[in-house]
Amino acid sequence: MKGISVPEWTFWLFLYLPLSGFGQTALRVGTIEGRVVDAGTGAPLPGANVSVEHTLLGAAADRDGTFRIPRVPVGGYSLRFTYIGYAAVVKTDVIVRSNRTTGVPVALKMQAVETEAVRVTAGYFSDAGDQPVGGIGFSREEIRRAPGAGGDVSRILFSLPGVSKVNDQSNALCVRGGNPVENAFFIDNIGIPNINHFPDQATSGGPIGLVNVDFIEDVTFLAGGFPAQYGDRLSAVMDITFREGNRKEFDGRIDLNFAGFGGAAEGPLGSTGSWMLSARRSYLDLVIRTIDIGTSVAPRYGDVQGKLVLDLNPRHKLTLLGIYGDDHNAPDQRTARENQMTHFGRQDDAQATLGLNWRALWSRNGYSNTSLSFTGQRFDQDWFETGTALHAIRNRSHERVLRFRNVSHFRLRPGHAVTFGVEAGMHRDTYDNRFGAVTDATGNAVPERSLRGTEHAVSAGGFVSHEIRPVHRLTATTGLRADRYSRTGRIAWSPRASLSFQISKRLSLGCSAGLYHQSLPLLLLSRHPENRRLREMRSTHLLFGFEYLLQPETRLTIEAYHKASARYPLDPGQPGIFILDEGYTFSQAAFTGDGNARADGVEIMVQKKLARRFYGLASASLSRSEYRASDGLWRPRKYDNRVILGIEGGYKPDRNWEFSLRWIYAGGAPYTPLNLESSRQNRRIVLDETRINASRFPDYHAMNIRFDRRFHFARSNLIFYLSVWNVYNRKNVAMMYWNDAEQRQEFIYQWPALPVFGLEFVF
Repeated sequence: MKGISVPEWTFWLFLYLPLSGFGQTALRVGTIEGRVVDAGTGAPLPGANVSVEHTLLGAAADRDGTFRIPRVPVGGYSLRFTYIGYAAVVKTDVIVRSNRTTGVPVALKMQAVETEAVRVTAGYFSDAGDQPVGGIGFSREEIRRAPGAGGDVSRILFSLPGVSKVNDQSNALCVRGGNPVENAFFIDNIGIPNINHFPDQATSGGPIGLVNVDFIEDVTFLAGGFPAQYGDRLSAVMDITFREGNRKEFDGRIDLNFAGFGGAAEGPLGSTGSWMLSARRSYLDLVIRTIDIGTSVAPRYGDVQGKLVLDLNPRHKLTLLGIYGDDHNAPDQRTARENQMTHFGRQDDAQATLGLNWRALWSRNGYSNTSLSFTGQRFDQDWFETGTALHAIRNRSHERVLRFRNVSHFRLRPGHAVTFGVEAGMHRDTYDNRFGAVTDATGNAVPERSLRGTEHAVSAGGFVSHEIRPVHRLTATTGLRADRYSRTGRIAWSPRASLSFQISKRLSLGCSAGLYHQSLPLLLLSRHPENRRLREMRSTHLLFGFEYLLQPETRLTIEAYHKASARYPLDPGQPGIFILDEGYTFSQAAFTGDGNARADGVEIMVQKKLARRFYGLASASLSRSEYRASDGLWRPRKYDNRVILGIEGGYKPDRNWEFSLRWIYAGGAPYTPLNLESSRQNRRIVLDETRINASRFPDYHAMNIRFDRRFHFARSNLIFYLSVWNVYNRKNVAMMYWNDAEQRQEFIYQWPALPVFGLEFVF
C-alpha cells in the first residue's frame, strides 16, 4: 500500500480548519479556585488577595486559605497573589474552560522587610524553588504548548542553554557536561528512575516521555548546585509536582495525537479527597502503514497512571501515586537495514512505580513529606547484529528498589529556617543475560560471556540545611549530606552552600557550591567481580550568576559554572574511551575508578512569561566539557557542543488562537573516525584509537513551528494543534553506521520534516 506523503497529509489538515467556528457561542464562563499557603510552613494564609490580571475579577482567601472566583470568561489568564509580609506571586497560563473548575494552588514566601527599596516588583519567576542559581520552573501549560516538545516534559528543557543537544529521537538529558546516568527525577516526593518509554537500562534516557503532562502542576529543574535534600546524583534534578484531581465535579479527557490515543478521568473522593486516572496507547504501527514519516520501525507502547488524595484531617494528607509503562518493539533484519539500525530483534520492557506520601502540618511553623515507594523494571530483550545476524545480546533483567524518603521544613523564627530528612533504598537486581562474542569499539576480541545471579545493595542517607537571613537583602544556606553505600561500606560527606544577595528591586546576585556523590549502577558493577570494589563517583560544583528584571514578566540571567568530577569507571582495555558516555553494553572488563571529567561554561538567558499576548525564551551558552581516561589525555566528551543557541516564543492574538516556534542551534558533537580496514574485516564499526573524539559532526540546527486552536462549547472544550518539527528539513547527523552490504560507513540522520498533530477533548 502506498502511503500518504507528509505534504499531502498536512494539506488535508489545513483544509479542515474552516470548520473552526462550528458549534461555538459568544460567551462561555468557568470558575477558578485554589488554596494559598505559606511556602515555608504549609500553613494557610487567610485573607490573601487574589486578582485576575487585566480584569476586575478577584477574591480573598478564607480562614482555610481557599478562594473561589466564579463566572470567569473562558481563556487564559494570569493570577496575582498578595499577602502582607509575603512576596507577591503571579501565576501565568491559568486556563479557564466552559462550565469547569480550574484549580490553582499557590505558596507564598515570607518577606523579612517590605519596602519600596527592596521589594521585588514581580512574582512571575517564583517557580524555581529556593535555588539562587541553576534553577528554572515550568507550568503544565508551558510544557503542553511548547513547539517540538510533543507534550513531553523532558523535551521542553532542550531550549535551555545548559542542556546539550543529543538526538531528536532521544529524551536523554546531558546537563552542563554531565551524562544521562547522573540525573534524578521525583514526582510528589517519590523517586522515579526513568520517566521515559523504552528506558535505557541503568540510565535516565529514552525516546518517548512516560509522564502524562495533564497531571502536572509544575516542574522545577535544577541544573547543578542543588541543595542537600537531593543526593546520589552528580548533574541535575527534575522535581515534578502532580496536581490533585477535581474535588467538586467529574472531569473527562480524550486525547488523540500523532503517536497514540488515550483518556483520563478525575473527580471527588467523597468530601475529603480526589482521584485522577489516565491510560494511553500508541498506534504508530498503523500510522507508519499510512503515512511516510521516514521510518518503518513501529514500536508499541502504553501507560497507566493515577493519583489518589485523601485528607485524614485538615493537617494530614495521604497521596497514592501509581505509574506503569509497557513497551514493545520487534524490528526484523530487513527493517533494520531499511532504517540503518545496527541491531534487530525483540524488546519487551515494562516499568512500574507505586508510592504513598504522607504530608503533615505539624504546626504553623513546619511541615513534612514522608514517602514509601516501590519501583520495578523488567527488560526482556534479544538483539542481533544487522550485518552478521550474530546473537549479540540476550537480556533478562529485573531491577527492583524499595525507597523511603522524608523531607521536613521548619521555620525556627523569622530569618531562620531548617530543612532536614532521611532517605533509604533497598535494591535487588536479577540478571540472566548472555553476550555474544564480538569485537569491541576499538577492535579487541571479546569472548562470549554470561551474567547470571542476583545483586543486592542498600543505601542510606541523611541531610540538613539551615537558611539564614542576617539582613533583609541577604540569604545564606548551608547544608550537609551523608550517604552510606553498602557496596563500599563508606560514608560519603557532601557539604553544600548557597548565597543570594538582592542589590535592588530588580537586580540580584547568587552563587552556590557543593560536593556531590553518586553510586555506580548495579548493572555495571555486576559485570566483573573486581568492579564491586569501585567507589562512588564524585563531583564538585561552583556556580555564580546574576538576575535582572527587565520588566516584571521579563528576566535576564547570566550564569557561569565549573564542575570537576572524579572516580569515573574506565576500561583498561580501551584506554581512551569514557565508558559512561559511550555505553558499556558489551564490556565485561574489570574497571578502574580513575576517570576524571571537567566542565566550564557561561550561559545567558532572557525569559518572558505570558503577561499579555507574547511569551518567549532566548538563550546562548559557551561551554567546554572534557574527560581524562586511562591514557592520561584530556579529550572532549561525547556531548560537548561548545556553542548552543535557542529561541522559543509564542503569540496569542485572542483567547482561541496561539502560534509558536522554537529554533535551536548547537555546535557539532565530537565523534571518533572509523578504522576503515578493521571495520571491513570485522563487518562492524571499529574506531580509530589514535583519533578518539578528534572529529565533529556538522553543526545541528532545526526549527519547529506550532499552532493551537481552542473551541469552547457549553460543557466541553476542544484543543486542536498542529506542529511541524524540523520545518526546513535540515539533515542533522545522529551517528555513524557501518553499511555491511556495501562495506562503507554512512551517517544516520535525525528527524526529517515531521508533522505532529493532536486533539484534546475535555468534558
